[in-house]
Amino acid sequence: MLAIATLKLNELLAHFGYILSILMFMFGIMMMGRVKTAKNGNRLAALAMLLAVVAQLVQMGTINPLWIVIGLVIGGLIGAVASIKVQMTQMPEMVALFNGSGGLASALVAIAAYAYGGIPSQPLNRALIGGASGDVNGLAVMLSILIGCVTFTGSVIAFLKLSEKMSGKPILLPARHVINIVLGLVAIGCTVMGVWFIGGIGGTTMLVLVSLIALVLGITLVIPIGGGDMPVVISLLNSYSGIAAAMAGFALNSQVLIVSGSLVGAAGLILTMIMCKAMNRSLANVMFGGFGATDSGAGGGKSEYKNVKSADAETAAMLMADAQTMVVVPGYGMAVAQAQHAIRELAKILEARGCAVRYAIHPVAGRMPGHMNVLLAEANVPYEQLFEMDQINDDFKNTDVVLVIGANDTVNPAAKTDKTSPLYGMPVLNVEDAKAVFTIKRSLGSGFAGVKNELFECPNNYMVYGDARKVVEEIIKALKEG
Repeated sequence: MLAIATLKLNELLAHFGYILSILMFMFGIMMMGRVKTAKNGNRLAALAMLLAVVAQLVQMGTINPLWIVIGLVIGGLIGAVASIKVQMTQMPEMVALFNGSGGLASALVAIAAYAYGGIPSQPLNRALIGGASGDVNGLAVMLSILIGCVTFTGSVIAFLKLSEKMSGKPILLPARHVINIVLGLVAIGCTVMGVWFIGGIGGTTMLVLVSLIALVLGITLVIPIGGGDMPVVISLLNSYSGIAAAMAGFALNSQVLIVSGSLVGAAGLILTMIMCKAMNRSLANVMFGGFGATDSGAGGGKSEYKNVKSADAETAAMLMADAQTMVVVPGYGMAVAQAQHAIRELAKILEARGCAVRYAIHPVAGRMPGHMNVLLAEANVPYEQLFEMDQINDDFKNTDVVLVIGANDTVNPAAKTDKTSPLYGMPVLNVEDAKAVFTIKRSLGSGFAGVKNELFECPNNYMVYGDARKVVEEIIKALKEG
């Protein structure tokens, strides 16, 4: 009787912990939607995960702590090293790896559930109900493996592209669409058959086939995608990792995994669609269009620049000193040069002179969603000065000076005028409408899309060549001396 009472108490405490952790997950994600509360939202979500793990251990009762401790030590060390060693410019590829790790973890959990769940060989309708213990859902197991493996290898390819360990340009395999369709259909077929034969030799064979095919499919789906679409890909892979976790939750009959995975999956998908809308492209076009593959042709190629004007830091400082309004447009070049702190110092100097400084953030600036927001927040740029593209685009014509720092494709006017450009139709920032534009870049090199930037030839644009941080520091020095 005591054992029964103890078991019931354990289950009661565990379920209370699950409910509380689910609520904390929901509020944590809500808080992550705003820059001011994002840090606390992240902390709340981390605490929710800890509570969920503790609740699971309480429900289990007797446990062998050896592997749990080993997992905590290894995972904690990896997280600690990443938080210390990984630079802000490497954040996108780290996010890609974490997405892949989440997908792989879900797939491994599903495999473990299959191996130890005790599901007998049953027809499809019985398999959907679960095994003798009712803890394992056959379809969820197969789907978690399928989605998790696709997420893992797709994220690894995204990491390699972002870290420039492989070419960021689209790698277009012959008949790639046919290959992906065949692989997808075979994977789905093996998934259905795996559910049907689950628990027997046939089910194990199908599980292995699904795993291998999904690993290959993750590669073939991502390698044709260019670097310019990596922010969308990272967001989509994040959604995949959440869906894989939710499927693992069904496999384990874990409400926490189901809810938290569904939240991540839904949030990632919504963000993906928002970014696609900002690029005026469909998700299918991003995934299967081979963006950036065209690097030649009328208007869309790398033809020579004409009538490009350049300026030095002193000239930029002279115009900025008299400006009443200035808009900073950050891009990945700012992240590479770690120039966000220098930009913040420059803004303070100009604000002291009576200039209103704002920041225009394109939805796909940088290499991951919110990349520029994170960098500017690190430099303590007030959130109120950050404006999304739709909020500020019509106001460039009333702006004295625009400082483009490391951005390229997101400020290319060709997206609005050149139908031959792969950028055509993508909403861009109307920086050319300002009275004067200073574009800081190391050279006239193209962006991720590999096309010529017509902004560089605009009569009111001045190229300031050099490392972004050093150039801004020179502008600051000239302003102080003037």
